Amino acid sequence: MDEAERDHLFALAEAIGRQPRAVAEQEARAGLVRALENISEVPALLLGHRLDVLATNRPARALYLDFEALPVKERNMARYVFLNEAARDLYVDWHETAREIVGMLRLYASHHPHDPQLVQLVNELSAADHDVFLPKHGVKRYRHPQVGELTLGFEAFTPMGEADQTFGLYTVEPGSASQQALRRLVD
Repeated sequence: MDEAERDHLFALAEAIGRQPRAVAEQEARAGLVRALENISEVPALLLGHRLDVLATNRPARALYLDFEALPVKERNMARYVFLNEAARDLYVDWHETAREIVGMLRLYASHHPHDPQLVQLVNELSAADHDVFLPKHGVKRYRHPQVGELTLGFEAFTPMGEADQTFGLYTVEPGSASQQALRRLVD
């Protein structure tokens, strides 16, 4: 059992017998939004516990889409991956990304078992797979319609004081074709 699976098990055990309580809507803290805006060369975004997109920087909006232009309910990375046809073309390894999204939602659901919006989202989007997933770092491959193939690393952080949020920061190999493509995309 890895760390994410162990945390999931403990969260499920804690939820037994716990009284349901309202889950507050999450917002992006002003300092985190400024931090995103100051990152200008690589995509960065802030996700809530339901994978709601709370804030993005300019390169992230260029890579994915402008989440702020969507209705609030649709500003969600899981909805984007599963319900937006463009996502299937964008992610070279779409099936792996989809599996990870489902695993992340299952993990968050174990920490918020009485969040009706999260339960609805998980029921709507989940597959038969029962794995849980906590992103820490890795590589994602993209096929962007404007600039072609991109290979980006990613690092995921939990901001201090925001335990249910994930600050995702992409990285790119200096001098690589991916860096050149990302620059063209953002310019």
